[in-house]
Amino acid sequence: MATITYDRATRVYPGSEHPAVDGLDLHIADGEFLVLVGPSGCGKSTSLRMLAGLEEVDSGAIRIGEHDVTGLSPKDRDIAMVFQNYALYPHMSVADNMGFALRIAKTPKPEIEQRVREAAKLLDLEQYLDRKPRALSGGQRQRVAMGRAIVREPRVFLMDEPLSNLDAKLRVSTRSQIAGLQRRLGVSTVYVTHDQVEAMTMGDRVAVLHDGVLQQCASPRELYERPANAFVAGFIGSPPMNLLDCGLDGETVRAGDTALPVPSAVREEAAHDGGRVTIGVRPEDVRVVGPGEEGMSATVDLVEELGSDVYLHCSLPDEGQGVVARAEPRSAPALGESVRLGIRPEAVHAFSAVTGERIAA
Repeated sequence: MATITYDRATRVYPGSEHPAVDGLDLHIADGEFLVLVGPSGCGKSTSLRMLAGLEEVDSGAIRIGEHDVTGLSPKDRDIAMVFQNYALYPHMSVADNMGFALRIAKTPKPEIEQRVREAAKLLDLEQYLDRKPRALSGGQRQRVAMGRAIVREPRVFLMDEPLSNLDAKLRVSTRSQIAGLQRRLGVSTVYVTHDQVEAMTMGDRVAVLHDGVLQQCASPRELYERPANAFVAGFIGSPPMNLLDCGLDGETVRAGDTALPVPSAVREEAAHDGGRVTIGVRPEDVRVVGPGEEGMSATVDLVEELGSDVYLHCSLPDEGQGVVARAEPRSAPALGESVRLGIRPEAVHAFSAVTGERIAA
């Protein structure tokens, strides 16, 4: 087992003016499950490939344990990688696929058989060891790819969007299996995904990247409750946080046609930013209120029925801004209906209108 350290690691592709990964500083503890998440092109897969030795590090360093592996070839890094497309040999049985790397390393046959049996038991693949990959489902093939990584007993697991080829239902069950398996094995793991729900449900910590720059690395709960900036706030959460461009009005800010009280630190930052501030509020902290209650006037543009929850996608008049609110399923307003939306003042987040950074209240 080992720690993993990115020390100002940077990758610039030839012909590009901007780094794909820009000065990444990140420390991953021994046995930790860290998820790299972000939109397409944010640098998460490049960061993983730099750790694997599949991409060069143009500046900075990468360490596994106490060893600087920046210049080492992939085979000398003691890592095992699980890919999106399984990469199984179609002419080999499940057992042969799982033990292939050990045979190449000239591991004794009895030891190979023992390790394959142990991994197959962990992954519930014992009854499939004699089958070819074509006879397996997508989820079973992904477990074979996991088994091939496990039998090598590496210091580090690297997983590059391993669930993206599975259907929605299978992704849910497989991600819980992967997370549970990693915790049993205790191997340091870096997992890449573009799916923030997947990231939040699997990782001990989640690192959010945007344009090659690390935005925040924290526990899923901290990311949700205290996002470091407006990008993280708008990326994490499903539906994501509402972000409203608001103007300073005395000791309050104007959100639509309603006033929200804000701390003095927020007012001071807004004054420096031309009297503007970005206010963030989660959909569950926005509710439909009665005619006599304080709230924003809005029009329901979409009613999203999700069984136990209903989300109202609303537009604010003359603002060009939208707000998502959670509503009671049995009393949700209809499409096109005019409503008033109340915001819980204690649930409001504030971000600089200029830099997007969180304003500490």
